[in-house]
Amino acid sequence: MIYRDKKTQAFLLSGKNYSYAMYVNRLGMLQNLHYGAKIEKADLDYLAAHIADPQVPQADDINRDMAADVLPSEYGYYARGDYREPTAIVERSDGAVMSQFTYVSHKVQKGAPAVPGLPHMRSADETLSIVLRDAFSDTEITLHYTVCDDSDVLVRNAEIANVGKQPIVLQKAFSFCVDLPNAGYDLLRLTGNWAAERSVDVAPLGKGITRIQSLRGISSAQFNPFVALLKKACTEEQGECYGFQLVYSGSFALSVEADTHQSVRVQGGVADTAFSWTLDSGERFVAPQAALCYSAQGLGGLSRAYADCIRERIVHPKWAYHKRPIVVNNWEATYFDFTAEKLFPIIDEAAKLGIDTFVLDDGWFGKRDSDRSGLGDWTINEKKLNGGLHTVIDRCKQRGLRFGLWFEPEMVNEDSDLFRKHPDYALAKTGVEPCRSRFQLLLDFTRADVVDYIFASVSKVIKEHDIAYVKWDMNRYLTECYSAKLPADRQGEFMHRYILGVYDLAERLTSAFPDVFFEGCASGGARFDAGAAYYFPQTWTSDNTDAYDRTKIQWGTSLCYPLSTMSCHVSACPNHQTGRTLPLATRGAIASLGATGYELDLSKLTDAEKAECKRQVEAYGRIADLMLTGDLYRLRNPFTDNEFCVMVVSKDKSTAYVVGERFRTTPRGPAIRLPLTGLDAAKTYYIEELDATASGKALRSVGATMPDLHDGESFAWHIREVKH
Repeated sequence: MIYRDKKTQAFLLSGKNYSYAMYVNRLGMLQNLHYGAKIEKADLDYLAAHIADPQVPQADDINRDMAADVLPSEYGYYARGDYREPTAIVERSDGAVMSQFTYVSHKVQKGAPAVPGLPHMRSADETLSIVLRDAFSDTEITLHYTVCDDSDVLVRNAEIANVGKQPIVLQKAFSFCVDLPNAGYDLLRLTGNWAAERSVDVAPLGKGITRIQSLRGISSAQFNPFVALLKKACTEEQGECYGFQLVYSGSFALSVEADTHQSVRVQGGVADTAFSWTLDSGERFVAPQAALCYSAQGLGGLSRAYADCIRERIVHPKWAYHKRPIVVNNWEATYFDFTAEKLFPIIDEAAKLGIDTFVLDDGWFGKRDSDRSGLGDWTINEKKLNGGLHTVIDRCKQRGLRFGLWFEPEMVNEDSDLFRKHPDYALAKTGVEPCRSRFQLLLDFTRADVVDYIFASVSKVIKEHDIAYVKWDMNRYLTECYSAKLPADRQGEFMHRYILGVYDLAERLTSAFPDVFFEGCASGGARFDAGAAYYFPQTWTSDNTDAYDRTKIQWGTSLCYPLSTMSCHVSACPNHQTGRTLPLATRGAIASLGATGYELDLSKLTDAEKAECKRQVEAYGRIADLMLTGDLYRLRNPFTDNEFCVMVVSKDKSTAYVVGERFRTTPRGPAIRLPLTGLDAAKTYYIEELDATASGKALRSVGATMPDLHDGESFAWHIREVKH
């Protein structure tokens, strides 16, 4: 719901459980009034008159501009009395950069706004668009606020337009700005590295600026484009918190500034380090969307709101609730060392176990027997695969499996036909030795001709083969960050233009092949973000498939992404990343909490292990819909507890699935009581594995006792409502 009060020039935006209010103050500034629990339309007069107005100087006050430093602005300006970080910096032809953004007009329209070239919310109820004008340049900024009545997620972004005749240069162009009163929050961020993505880091927010960013060309394993502010009483299921998540996959920045006036400014968007963007007359820059979320039901409420929003409004509708393929991927089974004959036993065994998709990973193309050559040559290596891909695809069809294929479209090896023919396609600066990672260079995706070439070569493979599944990988970060095709004064546009090229290719491929299921990957989970989810219904969560480490990786990921977007596979032991050995049942239990599959040589399993895998595949069929649609409740935190435990509950609260793992045995340790908080207190439930019946009220408040487990052991409970 979007409401405007003409008397106060105030706007009230309300979703499922929140309200967001702002008004045009007497200086013409768009000032925030409230973001949090729901308020009424009638409250706007009180907020404006008794909360906001006392802070705003009179229009004729000679010192009025200097008051900007304490006013909660909807889009921070620069060098005119507001000394906090600005949201945008606009440079004119004379080098001046001062700005002051004031209200011009607004409009309300049904649905979600178009965001050309960028992933975005696909559907919504209403969008408020407010136009601000810079007092010192011919620059207009349109702020979009997109509201869904049944959601706690508010989506924002900004468009900056040059409405004058002279060029302007954007030195910074963030998507949003929110000023909140009453500092004293804890700041939650998701940090990590390769094989340790999205670890949860919570610390008190101190005075000054805390900046979370990636300058790596993609959202990265090091910092995810998400932060949350937690009030001191916030827990998993109680208390207030705010989430800020970018719908973006490139270099980004999120800034949280606690000032000396006891307020907090949160803002973010395209990373502004070495950024510049020239706007000629009539041109505009569209910043990526940001998904803001308020929860009064703790982090769990925040997670569930984000999960619903991403599933329902960002993931493509065709795939959002489509049953996920249960795959076996050959990478850890064979690495580069395979032939069709070596793959056949894996395919044959997969069919016996009930797996429905075989995915052929790296090594099927060009001269590709290691990571030193072949990238960019998307032609079948018939020396390795006698008869080409058709030989493997036919075997899959004979066994009733679909076929999937791995690509790494953004990369090239110097030892490749593509590089020998078009060395200029690779990112490089003449006279500068390029950084090499995994013996590969990046293709210049700022160039339309490069994107066109990759689209044509990848499309040719898909068109000529019966491919149901594509895994899109990206195995190194950007360096050099220079395009020979961009003018010198536009090199600051490189990073954003690169990811626009990636989005262009993803849009074209997914549109050209609407029946192919695309999975994202970036050396594991280095591009796991809401922008990627727009094109890829699921993403490889991490190269680390160890069932102990995965409890932490999947826990952190679940804070702002749905389970259905996480690829979670069972792999061999000792684990290839950690060397750890855990029971196969535990590996299956943890992998069931998402889009499941296998990353091993099925033909080398014992008969008992094959029987266990078949049981896992059959058991997953029982809970597959829950992974697509259910609500997640986190019960035991692997970052702080000796156990991991989560439960997934159906929307109607009729069924639930609980999975837990104990890390270390504690002799005569305490019995762990698990309050099953997601159940309906008014219903009665049966826990199948315990052969126990109890009211939802008892299971929520008293709980159920976790089994006595040894190191690395797990359990799973299936719970269903008892109908009277």
